[in-house]
Amino acid sequence: MQGQNLNAAPMLDSQLLAQLDALSRGGLRRNAPLAPFTSFRIGGPAEELAIFHRQENLIAALEALQRTQTSFLLLGGGSNVLISDAGAPGLTIIDQCKAINWPRYSQRKEQTTALVTVDAGAPLAGFARESIRRGFISMSWAVSIPGSVGGAIVGNAGAHGRDIAGALDSVQVWQAGRIETWPAASLGFAYRRSKLKGAPAPPVILSATFRLEPDVEGLAEEQARAYLQHRRRTQPAEKSAGSVFKNPPGEYAGRLIEQAGLKGRCAGDACISEKHANFIINRGRAAAADVMTLINLARIEVWRQFHILLELEILLLGDWSQGPALSHPNEA
Repeated sequence: MQGQNLNAAPMLDSQLLAQLDALSRGGLRRNAPLAPFTSFRIGGPAEELAIFHRQENLIAALEALQRTQTSFLLLGGGSNVLISDAGAPGLTIIDQCKAINWPRYSQRKEQTTALVTVDAGAPLAGFARESIRRGFISMSWAVSIPGSVGGAIVGNAGAHGRDIAGALDSVQVWQAGRIETWPAASLGFAYRRSKLKGAPAPPVILSATFRLEPDVEGLAEEQARAYLQHRRRTQPAEKSAGSVFKNPPGEYAGRLIEQAGLKGRCAGDACISEKHANFIINRGRAAAADVMTLINLARIEVWRQFHILLELEILLLGDWSQGPALSHPNEA
């Protein structure tokens, strides 16, 4: 996920709408449900929705938005986000650009480090699987992680002691009408965050370049199988946004929520998973308000019983002015 949280948006210019309609895949969609574009399958409608499959069209749209000073919400794979039931005012852009620039020599699996550039809208797990097939090991940890490459960079996605920051060389971003290359070190990576996460008007990640190490010992496929098995064994298969809370220092959010006696607790069709308490699952027709009820319950109970404040890992997007707000345990 990339983009910004919007509680209000100006009326969109008719000329701009016509440009976006011509540039986007399938044309501009009005009052389009956002739930199908999220891993949670939760979220109200976008006032206007544009989907892009070609990076040159996406850049042209961003330039038009820059000229008219129009704000927007940008989504990639739609994981690690909870979109409000009211949906998103104004324009929502979905980046589905998926091109990967593989060096030619990687086809022969030569034993050398490679710089590989991938569009931000590409699925992270798919990129990881293809890198293994081409003889690289650096992304084997990511084969079970949902979402897009761009969203994974924003949130510094990770698993099994590895993360995006460890393999990323640089990012190509669009900001204020300019395309720039930023080294990975400039992104301020920390545990499950970067300086882009939650920023009011972050640059748009267009693509990312990874430094991939060769699978010299032929271990990548075995590692990937083990990671996938671990995920199936420890995480729910139902629709979710991934881990809801960050792990507090020296602790595990899931353990704290379980110890607070909340495993299996439900609100509507949203439930705290019986398999892993740091996952809230959608059993079919959960609303964002149901999920927020459980988020607040977990924060309140963990604070009350252990005096630890759980911090959200997922992002709250869209218009939350009409729905339940994220509460602080001290206010409960």
